Amino acid sequence: MRYKDISGKEIVNVKHGSRLGILGQTDLEIDEKTGQIQSFILPNYKWFGLKKEGEETKIYWNSITKIGEDMIMIDVE
Repeated sequence: MRYKDISGKEIVNVKHGSRLGILGQTDLEIDEKTGQIQSFILPNYKWFGLKKEGEETKIYWNSITKIGEDMIMIDVE
């Protein structure tokens, strides 16, 4: 799978039903030897005082349960 195939998809945590962001507004951690994506790094923004701006959320590739037409579903705490 290429990055252009998943770019622009919404990332949703199926465990909490929460929207985490859109791929393309994220940084990627890539294995330099294989070129494979290891994780997405999502910036957190302040939402009603729940998260501090500047903190990051790292989502590992193996947390992805399904890549659909419009969204990427992950299963994390």
